[in-house]
Amino acid sequence: MIGSFITGMLTLVLGYAYPAYDCYKTVELNRPEVEQLRFWCQYWILLAFLTVLERVGESFVSWLPMYSEAKLAFIVYLWYPKTRGTAYVYESFFKPYIAKHETEIDRNLLELRTRAGDMAVLYFQRVTNYAQTRSYEILQYIASQSPTQRQAHQQQQRPPPPRTRQVNPAPPPIPAPSAPPMPPQPAQAQVPPTPPRPLVPVVPPGAVPPAPPPTAPEATATNGLQDTETMQVDPPRASLSGPPLPPEETLIEEAIRLTRGRLRRRLAGGSGPPQN
Repeated sequence: MIGSFITGMLTLVLGYAYPAYDCYKTVELNRPEVEQLRFWCQYWILLAFLTVLERVGESFVSWLPMYSEAKLAFIVYLWYPKTRGTAYVYESFFKPYIAKHETEIDRNLLELRTRAGDMAVLYFQRVTNYAQTRSYEILQYIASQSPTQRQAHQQQQRPPPPRTRQVNPAPPPIPAPSAPPMPPQPAQAQVPPTPPRPLVPVVPPGAVPPAPPPTAPEATATNGLQDTETMQVDPPRASLSGPPLPPEETLIEEAIRLTRGRLRRRLAGGSGPPQN
């Protein structure tokens, strides 16, 4: 690693810096020598050709041992005053090869110059199309970074919700029909209690029935009976909110009481002696 670095630095100094300075001194003389100028021109031609070959074939030959040292020695051999290898290499190898292919090289250069305009236009169009495409992509990317576009893009990328089978809800329970309100029952007329009736003595079958009462008492009894019947026929109407009617047994007892009261009145009216 250190050897390659040192060899590279020596190549720059001995192959480029020192020959360039010596060529400068030759050009700046009052009367430059043509042979010296020719020598340095040949040197730079060979060095340029060597540099081109080195860029192309160095990856194939750089692994050889002592390659950098051999290249440095060859460069020094070209310009060293005692060897003057430039003239020998140029006249023996480079000039015959170039002279042999000079016509072909000139034709290719002419075609390259002719097609240079078309190639320049073609490459300019390609570069323009590429620049437009890249500019559009950049603007589209910038627009997609805005909050609105970002939310829309996220919504588009969001997977749709899974479809769930909708189950028909059970029908609501039908309320049972409530019993209609009972109509208000009409209040039964309350029969007012009747006054107690006197007991009528039972007449044995063999006994003589008592004599009928006089006229005045009969009229009094008749009036009393009418009053009683009136009370029974036209009882006062009870309020609608009164108690229910008495049962049949109560009615029978009431009838018995009325009959007994009538008999007692008759007996009471017939037992009194008539006054003369």
